[in-house]
Amino acid sequence: MTKTFLITGVSTGLGRAFAEGALTAGHTVVGTVRKQADVDAFTALHPDRAHTRVLDVTDDDAVAATVAEVQGSVGPIDVLIANAGYGHEGILEESSLEQLRRQFDVNVFGAVATIKAVLPGMRERRSGHILAVTSMGGLVTFPGLSYYHGSKFALEGILDSLAKEVAGFGVHVTAIEPGGFRTDWAGRSMVRAERSIADYNTLFDPLRANRNAGSGRQLGDPAKAADAVLQVIDAPNPPVHLLLGSDALRLVAGGRAAVDKDFAEWDELSRSTDFPDGYQIR
Repeated sequence: MTKTFLITGVSTGLGRAFAEGALTAGHTVVGTVRKQADVDAFTALHPDRAHTRVLDVTDDDAVAATVAEVQGSVGPIDVLIANAGYGHEGILEESSLEQLRRQFDVNVFGAVATIKAVLPGMRERRSGHILAVTSMGGLVTFPGLSYYHGSKFALEGILDSLAKEVAGFGVHVTAIEPGGFRTDWAGRSMVRAERSIADYNTLFDPLRANRNAGSGRQLGDPAKAADAVLQVIDAPNPPVHLLLGSDALRLVAGGRAAVDKDFAEWDELSRSTDFPDGYQIR
């Protein structure tokens, strides 16, 4: 069964791969780009089923207007992939609050604005699938990416709660959690805070050098990620969480084991804070 997709951020990277995969599978794709110069290149992917809209996902009014226009001119949106986002690399102490606000504006508020725009139609039709690209970095952390992790952990929590809210309406929600893929994430599209505090050199300089060296050589194949996402969309009971890549599986498992270790070691202290007759949250 063919579907109509809305995918944000299709000029490059995973967004472009998701769009190309959906078009190859016979679906109709409306892709958003930030620059007018990218419109023709995307529309040229298919004469009838590739549609492009220029959109800044941080403009709430533009997001709502674009979704309304698409649903009026192309048709109801069956699948949303909220993909638009970027990485901020930098030690927290060296990164500005304005950089944090910008990170959340795009990665969190932009994704949620798009979800809110498509959700009423899906709820009313009692069908639809909302997917958003978070990251393995929404489940495990590394030094020097605190702002990025904060945005992706926030989006993970929103999606997990949303999945429970809309389950009774036939609307599915999936967080796509990629590991390292051969995209521009660690290259052209990444924002890097300027270095200013020498105390962090020993920790951070090798991390930045390693990330630069690995850019373009990551394990993940974007075309295979697109195939995996299409399989999930076709599944009768799709997952709420979809890790992509063996590195994501390994690193998230290690991070969760470290958290579980803290819980176990401090179990007694955690329990000591209860009232004896307190109400148990269910």
